[in-house]
Amino acid sequence: MMSGYLVGVIALVAVVWLAQGVWRIGAVSYGKPIGDRSGTALLLVDLQSVFWDRGPYAAASKSAAKAVILREIDAARAQGVPIVALRQEWSIPSTKAIARMTMNGQAVAGTAGTELAEPFAGLADHILVKRVQDAFETGELDVLFQELGVGSLRIVGLDLNYCVQKTALAARNRGYGVTVVREGILSAASTKGAELRMAANGAVLE
Repeated sequence: MMSGYLVGVIALVAVVWLAQGVWRIGAVSYGKPIGDRSGTALLLVDLQSVFWDRGPYAAASKSAAKAVILREIDAARAQGVPIVALRQEWSIPSTKAIARMTMNGQAVAGTAGTELAEPFAGLADHILVKRVQDAFETGELDVLFQELGVGSLRIVGLDLNYCVQKTALAARNRGYGVTVVREGILSAASTKGAELRMAANGAVLE
């Protein structure tokens, strides 16, 4: 009887632990309002080998998005706009477990493919690692943008339904102006819901 009770308790704890991990993956953070800042940054989201080379994106979609992303990078360089690349690495124990169970272990910290994909390697001025879909979760992006005087973001990358959306919403929660460059974004599924949610929170889809 006691052993069965212990098994039940352990199973319940495991379910709660995993549920917390699922919540953390998709949560959108809030932060201190940024105030009046005039600078702009170009944000490259999850353009990593494991997603770009092995993700569920059609070759034609990738080719079109790549051209737009590289054009955005060239424009940022010409205007002196900082380019910030974000790399996903699942490193929180519960999120690592979920990634291994439901994402084929892709982008778990320490695994192959978390580096920027070849078309975008060496093009960013700053590279930060994010632990969940919301790139602001660790606080490092807040610090960097404060140092750079950034108040507006242009976002390209993948995936619109997940990391692009959650990062855009977190940015809006802090008062950043957000422009999502739609043709420089990849998505594996319909994005209607994500687009409506971002627009309702003040993000511009260009």
